[in-house]
Amino acid sequence: MRKKIEISITPEENSDDKKRNEIFRRISGIKKDAEFTVRLLKRSIDARSRNPVINISAEIYIDEAPDPEPVISERYKSVSDKLKVVIVGAGPAGYFAALELIENGIKPVIFDRGKDVRSRRKDLRLIQQNGIVNPDSNYCFGEGGAGTYSDGKLYTRSHKRGDIYKALKILTEHGAENDILFDAHPHIGSNKLPVLVQNLRSTILNYGGEVNFNSTLTDLIIHNNKISGIVINNSNEIICENVILATGHSARDIYYLLRNKNILTEAKPFALGVRAEHPQELIDEIQYRQKPRSRYLPAAPYKLAAQCGGRGVYSFCMCPGGLIVPAATSPGELVVNGMSMSRRDSKYANSGIVVAVETEDLKEYSSHSSFMGIEFQKKTEKKFFDKGDGSQKAPAQRLTDFTDRKLSGSLPGSSYIPGIYSADINELLPVTVSKKLRAAFSEFGKKMKGYVTEEAIITGPESRTSSPVRIPRDRQTYEHVQINGLYPCGEGAGYAGGIISAALDGQNSANAITVKLSKSNSKY
Repeated sequence: MRKKIEISITPEENSDDKKRNEIFRRISGIKKDAEFTVRLLKRSIDARSRNPVINISAEIYIDEAPDPEPVISERYKSVSDKLKVVIVGAGPAGYFAALELIENGIKPVIFDRGKDVRSRRKDLRLIQQNGIVNPDSNYCFGEGGAGTYSDGKLYTRSHKRGDIYKALKILTEHGAENDILFDAHPHIGSNKLPVLVQNLRSTILNYGGEVNFNSTLTDLIIHNNKISGIVINNSNEIICENVILATGHSARDIYYLLRNKNILTEAKPFALGVRAEHPQELIDEIQYRQKPRSRYLPAAPYKLAAQCGGRGVYSFCMCPGGLIVPAATSPGELVVNGMSMSRRDSKYANSGIVVAVETEDLKEYSSHSSFMGIEFQKKTEKKFFDKGDGSQKAPAQRLTDFTDRKLSGSLPGSSYIPGIYSADINELLPVTVSKKLRAAFSEFGKKMKGYVTEEAIITGPESRTSSPVRIPRDRQTYEHVQINGLYPCGEGAGYAGGIISAALDGQNSANAITVKLSKSNSKY
């Protein structure tokens, strides 16, 4: 017999599997001598009262075994001698597309401009400690994509885009904790993601796929509006008829390549702002009404949104117990982002606070309509960089001083390793953005009492929230509307906004190619 049960328990009870199961036994009316198994379906924290509780939905199996969990990797067979499909980009879109192709009996051949995840760490240390930006290997570029060193947050609203459970299950089969299958806001942590990403690569290689690093796409070979090949590193020509383009939201050179080939692109809305950093203890006190927080509770997150001057302002990529990191992809620019380890045990909390930017806000920035957002980003990033000393030190300001429009005489501590210095962020941001941020922080201070405090700082810019360019494709076939055989995919194509949504888009693109090949009677 099986039952579906929902319970609310204390954080301490949730921390002990034995105690938790006894509660399930009591509520379900299970006899003491009866055997039962608990399968968690969903778990979330309700912190609306002074005593937070853990809400759990579960299936209870009484005197019967649960249905076996699916093992996705059992579906894979060797594709070493099968038809090839090229994938450009080894982020979540690219790797999940590759695994889906393998499952469908097609050989993926991946090219990524960056380094493997282990070698990539050296370049992250260089940008953190010496301010040296490798344009092909950084927090955005390299194996695993931008998500590898940005916390591994897996929450998504993309429930209609594909099988989220399947994507999460693939991650658990490659090293992620099973908690991600039922936690309401799952994450993995930047300390655990590198091994997981290596395991994904090993699976691709073990079943006959290919992965090539230090391999930048420099040209597309097109005849009669159809892909016939690609060029890697300006010299290596690869013959192919189908290309999944999964290059991420910061690969600006790809957009320029498409423009030079007269391949259609279009501007899309995005967001730009700052990263706000508070003492985690303060956020815990606001959210949990506890000081210090219970050791059974995780570092508290928050989510904020407001409408200011006709534009949305909202928190983005919130990292409880996290770090601010330098996310520039080229010398001469400054970009910040957030990340955290699996334990989320830093003494700081940080979050992007960004303003929605619509295409009508951008007309002065570029004569080419598709690239207005890129030029808007670039101008802001250069202005922040030029304010400093040529390193990756970031301008910062106490939050109260930002809203009062005055320079901070001193700054509190920060997790940002390259260092911060005092500057008026109002003067560095576009006027429309800074004005809306000031209004939004006023609203946020009402929603979270104590949020607007001199203990908090803002730094920036937080400018790589998503791609400012969309590469248009057919809704059914996933092919570019103009070029047959080109499959724009993931965040870089403007169709995803995180690890899971990018992974789903990669899977969908792979399945679209499979359908196309089956209709053409190709043997693979």
